Amino acid sequence: MRKHAQLLLAISMASFGAILILTAFFVPPLGMIDASVLAAFGEILTFSGSLIGIDYKYKNK
Repeated sequence: MRKHAQLLLAISMASFGAILILTAFFVPPLGMIDASVLAAFGEILTFSGSLIGIDYKYKNK
């Protein structure tokens, strides 16, 4: 059950990051992605990837 919670958290965080990117296209200035949005998206993807990687490492140990 715990591994499913970690995977669900990683997926939801990555989805939220994608929503941030898409939202940046609809707020002024249109079509420009601000650096703070890109930084937040990168941090979210890094954290979710680390959760999945840690889970994978200890599952296969």
